[in-house]
Amino acid sequence: MGIKDKYNSELRHIEYAVEKYSKMLFRISYGILINEHDAEDALQETFMRYMTKAPLFRDSEHEKAWLIKVVTNVSKNMLRFRTYQASSSILELSNIGIDEADRDIFEIIMNLPAKYKTVLDLYYIEGYKANEIANIIGISPVAVRKRLQYGRMLLKEEMERNGM
Repeated sequence: MGIKDKYNSELRHIEYAVEKYSKMLFRISYGILINEHDAEDALQETFMRYMTKAPLFRDSEHEKAWLIKVVTNVSKNMLRFRTYQASSSILELSNIGIDEADRDIFEIIMNLPAKYKTVLDLYYIEGYKANEIANIIGISPVAVRKRLQYGRMLLKEEMERNGM
């Protein structure tokens, strides 16, 4: 395989990853930052790191977990250094991979504290198990299960409050 073929192959793989994971990564970042423009910046930074620093992945699940960890870390760093509090309305977002029927529940989840909404998103929307979430976000499996428990409790209270 020549240099040009190798370059084209890598480019196609990057394009595929961007297409496959963008909505999910944007949703995770938005859940942390609650700002559409900052989430877009975090997504761009994540894919820049993917192009320049990505390790060799065992499989697509390893690749997905790596991207989730990077976008989570980038988003948390942006949140830590943010000097202003600007947010977008969730209702303004139309293309983040959430069905119209789930938008009300998603809005409630996005109003929960970040430590709960991240694990709820990864568990219920992305289908990860507690041990996998623990590895991705760097906390213990017990902490993940506790956050899921408290997050469910908060979600239930908010849904009852909103007549759902």
